[in-house]
Amino acid sequence: MPNLQSALRTLTDRIAAARADGTPLCLRGGGSKDFMGRSHGTLLDTRELSGIVSYEPTELVVTVGCGTPLAELEALLAEQGQCLPFEPPHLHWSLANATDASPATVGGMLAAGLSGPARASVGGVRDYVLGLKLLNGLGQHLTFGGQVMKNVAGYDVSRLMVGARGTLGLLTEVSLKVLPRAPAEATLCFALEQAAALEALHRWGGQPLPLNASCWVLDASQPGTPKPSLYVRLRGAVAAVEAACQKMLAELPGQRLEAAQSGTDWALCRNQQLPFFTQPPQADAELWRLSLPQTAPVLALPYASLVEWHGALRWLWAPAADAGRVQAAARQAGGSATVFWRGAAAPQAASYSLTPADAALATISQRLKASFDPEGIFNPGLTPHANPSRP
Repeated sequence: MPNLQSALRTLTDRIAAARADGTPLCLRGGGSKDFMGRSHGTLLDTRELSGIVSYEPTELVVTVGCGTPLAELEALLAEQGQCLPFEPPHLHWSLANATDASPATVGGMLAAGLSGPARASVGGVRDYVLGLKLLNGLGQHLTFGGQVMKNVAGYDVSRLMVGARGTLGLLTEVSLKVLPRAPAEATLCFALEQAAALEALHRWGGQPLPLNASCWVLDASQPGTPKPSLYVRLRGAVAAVEAACQKMLAELPGQRLEAAQSGTDWALCRNQQLPFFTQPPQADAELWRLSLPQTAPVLALPYASLVEWHGALRWLWAPAADAGRVQAAARQAGGSATVFWRGAAAPQAASYSLTPADAALATISQRLKASFDPEGIFNPGLTPHANPSRP
């Protein structure tokens, strides 16, 4: 595509100039993930790398420029009854000038490595990356992977870039596996305390049920005292969804929700816009993101929490002074804890804080950085995800 090739030449020249001058570069798309960390280098806007390179609906593969708006890609897939099943969050409301139109880009989706409510059932971003192209710190345009699943011999570099936060290279083009939208969907709600909700999810997870997403929270959307509620989304064949609804509602008292309302609520959950996220319990509270084994029990922490991914992802608000307590509880449960943002409902720039990597992982990260960006011009000061297996 001519526009992509022109943008590629411009960006290559910018990288060459930055190397010559020793000027660090801040790689940025739409800016919706700025709160996850933004370096202080010269801005290098990637949005000119926009456009659909190829799309084969029958092959379930799409190749796009990494500056392509995520909303544009999702709209294209929806026209063919297809989707990105891992539901990447846009989080564009975090911007000071937020509008209804999301500025999130495909490259930002890869760099952040975040997935939505369905992640525990369908996989994460890296599970759908078939191949990509990038400009490394030497200005070389490199290709990894391809457009089919079995295209890697050796280290899978294309998936390594997911969650790397732009520290290893400027992503220019990516090929993604897509899937058809499920023919049927239903959301069930059960009044359960967190321990009972986790037990039910673990039990259902061992059965042939079309579980797709779950969310446990103290629901404050209705007047009165917040009620502990478990929401479970089912997706799949019509017969499978209907049979699962009957089985689960016969096992536990609950209700099936209206499709329109539940669809809106899951979108709010995906983008951290539920009341839990937008109404912190106190001004100095920090929103923590805990990645844990699905079977981890309820943590002995006295904070407001929300549980996703059938128990594997747990959000909680905790005072800044209690950071050590939160991290210790996460480690004891076999997981890790990250500050997602601090203070008010709208996250502030550079509020995201990774749990320090262990020595072995830090060494590997340093060697990768030296290989892809030997002069350290890409996003200095940022590090890849400390726990890359669970974005």
